[in-house]
Amino acid sequence: MSSSISEAIAFYQKKLPEHVCLVAVSKTKPTSYIQEAYQAGQLDFGENKVQELVEKSPQLPGDIRWHMIGHLQRNKVKYIAPFVHLIHAVDSWRLLEEIQKQAHKNERVIKVLLQIHIAEEGSKFGLAFKQAEEIIFNSDLQNMRHVAICGLMGMATFTSDESKVNEEFERLNGYFEAFKKKELPENVNMQWLSMGMSGDYELALENGSNMVRIGSSIFGSR
Repeated sequence: MSSSISEAIAFYQKKLPEHVCLVAVSKTKPTSYIQEAYQAGQLDFGENKVQELVEKSPQLPGDIRWHMIGHLQRNKVKYIAPFVHLIHAVDSWRLLEEIQKQAHKNERVIKVLLQIHIAEEGSKFGLAFKQAEEIIFNSDLQNMRHVAICGLMGMATFTSDESKVNEEFERLNGYFEAFKKKELPENVNMQWLSMGMSGDYELALENGSNMVRIGSSIFGSR
């Protein structure tokens, strides 16, 4: 595979199944790189810092779908609420409440994923399955007309042990499927299972992922 960004996008467009959404992780990369990927037909881009997302968004085409993939602090939600397409890492009820508040102010519905903690590393954020269940079936959720929970997200342990990564992805897919079988509130829809990055996306796909976050294989290492 060539190192050119547009060729990398073409490679993934061809390789990924049609139902899988490719989020090109553009964090720390200049807007010219994003523009090149956009011209190759890529619309979904992931950033992990609010400030960077806010700076890049007005410099680039308006139909880009911006994904906030990093840990999000409540006091920063207001900066991305007017335009963010999907927030991947909702890891608390209080964060969800703040997203609801800011989405209401902006007269829009913001889509979110619940981040589930599947890795062994303590440094990774996320909810236990039971905590996610408590959020989804909290009776106050139905009054949140400006948020839509659209699925789950998770990050596997950073390890070369494929069987471990596979086990973690399998567990997250099990949670995803378990939620799908339940009678969910109106503003919850298990559409997206966001898992898999440059090094492990193939394993993630085998375990039911339909949204992958790929950065270094498209834009080069950081």
